[in-house]
Amino acid sequence: MANHYEDRSWTSSDGLSLYYRDYDGPADYAGPPVLCLHGLTRNSRDFADLASHIAATRRVIVPDMRGRGQSDYAPDPATYNPAQYVIDVEKLLTELSIERFIAIGTSMGGLMTMLLAAAKPGRIAAVVMNDIGPELNAEGVARIGGYVGHGRSYPTWIHAARAIAELHGPAFPDYDLDTWLEMAKRTLVVTQNGRISFDYDMAIAEPFKEPGNAAPPNLWLAYEALRGVPMVLLRGELSDLLTPDTVKQMGVRNPAMTSVTVPRVGHAPTLDEPEARAAIDALLAQV
Repeated sequence: MANHYEDRSWTSSDGLSLYYRDYDGPADYAGPPVLCLHGLTRNSRDFADLASHIAATRRVIVPDMRGRGQSDYAPDPATYNPAQYVIDVEKLLTELSIERFIAIGTSMGGLMTMLLAAAKPGRIAAVVMNDIGPELNAEGVARIGGYVGHGRSYPTWIHAARAIAELHGPAFPDYDLDTWLEMAKRTLVVTQNGRISFDYDMAIAEPFKEPGNAAPPNLWLAYEALRGVPMVLLRGELSDLLTPDTVKQMGVRNPAMTSVTVPRVGHAPTLDEPEARAAIDALLAQV
């Protein structure tokens, strides 16, 4: 398993320094790299185990979107939206001379994947959509809106883990304290004052909570750009954001899609579950 990656950055069109991890993969690999795109309040650490696994056979690029992780916070909160994130990623792809890639998108990252496909159809060689589709269940959107942007902090990692468990426990009923600690270290960071806080700009909540801004409109049209592209759609069995009906419609519109239900988890699978990892490996073996 290849664990090595380089810490790198690129500059957005509005002057922000944005961070990404670059896992080189084998020296002789010449195929399309894998681009991993995280969810709304997450960052590149979400893909640490998966990216190391994939990097044994191919290059992997894992960015922090603006306002998350090691990327700059935006002075204008209105730029915290999927269309702007796609603009940022397009600039990165251009700088790296990447014309074709494999996309793995979790939640918001899946929305970005659809927009990237619609902008330039044919450049995505394969795609993993992690618990996301062109339609979002209102119940799940409301739940996310209920916690995003709350600037809580904690004195210890145990306190942070227990707080996350209280918030997300219904979606991950089998997690123990060690697993919640691991989750906490993916999503929070020790700040300068020694407190442990969520690793994103709380201002991302402002545009998200405005009516109609949780996802771009007319995403079914964007999704059509992925017709015929080999796809794995992962759905958490307990998901409140991606409904079985939407999964069915996505399969009808893309016959090259395989759907996999990840048992006993909600939104969103970590991609480290055996069912998720096996499905991703099978997809990559086709490319």
